[in-house]
Amino acid sequence: MSQFTLEALDAIVAARSADDPAQSYTARLASEGMPRATKKLGEEAVETVIAALSGDRRELTKESADLLYHLLVVLRIAGVGLDQVMAELEARTAQSGLAEKASRPGGRG
Repeated sequence: MSQFTLEALDAIVAARSADDPAQSYTARLASEGMPRATKKLGEEAVETVIAALSGDRRELTKESADLLYHLLVVLRIAGVGLDQVMAELEARTAQSGLAEKASRPGGRG
């Protein structure tokens, strides 16, 4: 059995974004634009934090899936490719997290 990947989810989001908004939640969310998509992303982020703090692993798993999905929708609307985000993460692994944060303007993460 092959493992589902973020790349596979990103491809699904891309395909469904082009669907009829009356037939697809992804298309409707994308058609409503960045304000609506980022609101949903924020809601899912808060729900993920609450689930993590509650110690409910199953709920954390579900909310994390929602968070990743909504992040990919926001990235798609913004024209930022998952490959760009993954390249940024890869570049950051070349140094320690503390050194990377110190290299940012203001030295904060």
